[in-house]
Amino acid sequence: MSFAPRDTHEAQVQFALERGVPALIGVIASKRLPYPSRAFDMAHCSRCLIPWGQYDGVYLIEVDRVLRPGGYWILSGPPINWEKHWRGWERTRGDLNEEQTQIENVAKSLCWKKVVQKGDLSIWQKPINHLDCKTESETTQKPPFCPVQNPDSAWYTDIETCLTRLPEVSSSEEVAGGAIANWPKRLDMVPPRISSQSIDGVTPETFQEDVTLWKKRISYYKTVNNQLGQPGRYRNLLDMNAFLGGFAASLVEDPLWVMNIVPVEAKADTLGAIYERGLIGTYQSWCEAMSTYPRTYDLIHGDSVFTLYKDR
Repeated sequence: MSFAPRDTHEAQVQFALERGVPALIGVIASKRLPYPSRAFDMAHCSRCLIPWGQYDGVYLIEVDRVLRPGGYWILSGPPINWEKHWRGWERTRGDLNEEQTQIENVAKSLCWKKVVQKGDLSIWQKPINHLDCKTESETTQKPPFCPVQNPDSAWYTDIETCLTRLPEVSSSEEVAGGAIANWPKRLDMVPPRISSQSIDGVTPETFQEDVTLWKKRISYYKTVNNQLGQPGRYRNLLDMNAFLGGFAASLVEDPLWVMNIVPVEAKADTLGAIYERGLIGTYQSWCEAMSTYPRTYDLIHGDSVFTLYKDR
């Protein structure tokens, strides 16, 4: 998913959506990004000019929150490869070297491993668990681990300068929060958040029933709207109340993508499970405007949306 601030980059969000690529308007500043913890397999930043090493590394700490265990962070552009480009960037060698050193130090404090630096990009990897990191954190590590909190809370939630704890593991080889199958198998497997019963009221049986229900409903939708699933007509779809992402999962073979919305008023926060299925989405209150460019969705789908707001 592409994510860009509401300034000179806003048009880039429009262009992305008009090309049929998922995108949101937003900014990494004082509030958490509107995604659950352990959501993305990879985060990429190309010349985004974010001061990653400053303010106690708060922005990289937020990237760490949304990265899956074992996920990758890729940085291209300044200050990477400054030795070659510093004159063209019109900055001093010392300034650029200091910026990269700050980033390296923050990444190390998060227990990330630098995988490679080649040409104009660097790649770091988040650990699959915090077992080895935890011992250090109790004495010398900065940032410290956050106290008990909801790591998925991301609607008007302040960014913190503490490290979001990964779920506990019993061995250093175990993936925190549960291992996920490779795509496309992950789409149909019971998400670890559900199998571990960490989502109130949602069980593996609930998941299987939802899969069956949406296959049946999508089959019916296509008899009513015979352009749904046909090449060219629809590309950008929005599901206003996605629950477990069944609507999007049933359309995965079609030439389109679905932005799955989990309203903040929903009974259960299921967005983490949607990401574990390999789908994308964001939090939203439908009492507010959505952070997107106008006139960019080809089809909007709603299921039980008004029920959430009947007393509002």
